[in-house]
Amino acid sequence: MSLERARNWLAQFGLADRIREFSVSSATVELAAKALGTQEERIAKTLSFLVEDAPVLIVAAGDVKIDNPKYKAQFHTKAVMLPADRVEALVGHAVGGVCPFGVNEGVRVYLDESLKRFETVFPACGTANSAAELTIPELERCSGYTAWIDVCKPRG
Repeated sequence: MSLERARNWLAQFGLADRIREFSVSSATVELAAKALGTQEERIAKTLSFLVEDAPVLIVAAGDVKIDNPKYKAQFHTKAVMLPADRVEALVGHAVGGVCPFGVNEGVRVYLDESLKRFETVFPACGTANSAAELTIPELERCSGYTAWIDVCKPRG
């Protein structure tokens, strides 16, 4: 059902045919990169947080993590990820398939600057075994993003 929700959303932008489904899991950055045959950094992971009791999604490159001081400067609160058991109800997609496509009303989407170094990236499409290759302008157009932000730093 979540895949269909993402597919219907992307269809509005003429991008539904970009969705790829896999016979293996793509629920993590590492698994998605293997399933797609690409580098981990090109996986556009969608992280879910609570800001003022409302869900917020941050789409970031696969090789970065949240930088807590930058996050606090941006949102004026500590980074608190949504509990896994509440993600689907609050966002509209389950953990492993969270994406910015067809999310619940009121969910704000932000794109992290870490994505701008790529021509195309691979966000999930609502399930733990799907993704789509999108250009950055396509991601901007179909994600309904609120703003570009800089809240990440390299892993490690």
